[in-house]
Amino acid sequence: MDMDEVEIIRLKSGRRVALRRLAKGNRQQTIVFCHPAPGAGNYNPDPEETTKRQVTLISVDRPGYGDSEAVKGDEWASVATSADNLAEVLQQSNFGQVGVAGWSAGGRVALALAARHPNLVDRVVIIGTPAPDEIVPWIPAEQKQVLENLRDLPPAKIHQELAAQFSSMLSHDSSNEALLSLIGYGPADAKVVALPGASNRLLVMLQAAFAKGTAGLAADVAGYCLQPWGFEPAEVRAKTLCLYGSKDPVSNLRHGNWWQKNLPNARLEMVPDAGHLLIIPMWRRVLSHLVPGRRRKI
Repeated sequence: MDMDEVEIIRLKSGRRVALRRLAKGNRQQTIVFCHPAPGAGNYNPDPEETTKRQVTLISVDRPGYGDSEAVKGDEWASVATSADNLAEVLQQSNFGQVGVAGWSAGGRVALALAARHPNLVDRVVIIGTPAPDEIVPWIPAEQKQVLENLRDLPPAKIHQELAAQFSSMLSHDSSNEALLSLIGYGPADAKVVALPGASNRLLVMLQAAFAKGTAGLAADVAGYCLQPWGFEPAEVRAKTLCLYGSKDPVSNLRHGNWWQKNLPNARLEMVPDAGHLLIIPMWRRVLSHLVPGRRRKI
């Protein structure tokens, strides 16, 4: 059953963030979902599979997305601060140790959480998460130049400039296909979005992502492109599963190989003929890694 209970939590910094409870299981096992960019925490990749696994699924909107406040002034919404904010929410809400799944940009936050707060994380799955661009290039040259032109400006100015560019892009074409392309939709994903409810769930997530305009996406992109990620892969001690689609236009096998090589305890699985939306058909595999040795409820 789909659910999205939202609780607003105030961090020590004073910023308010939205904790979303997407599924309530009857087992003492909590899974955290780290959403893509753009994205929001109201996304349950496969509600039926989540229910069968009998887990509690939660997520937190990153700054400026969904119901979370945007960063203010010259603050950054970096990978490290997103992970630390998530850790603070988990500690305030007494969730204990969790399993963490991160899709695309969310994978960086999942890994940063495991590295910076190892006592909170049991296992990790990253799904289609790009490696560092300077090692495995993936950011288009034109976008890279835009970012370089902004690099020396104050964070508030960078966020303002990027938000304006993203707003212009959305106003030019806000069709469903254009929106889905923002999260890496490609030809290999056609069968996936045709699954019952799949397209609608993605579009609802994107609607929440832009509920406050494009400030969330701007801060997110600036945070992971222009700031250090705040962790080294070698610091991630949690057992990690790396899932990549063989036809992913964003994160191909080279990205998965880099993570597998640099994470101390990682397994790489390449999904044949899958694109960037592989999280949907592979959600069952994600849960089986995060909650091992437990059969699904039929």
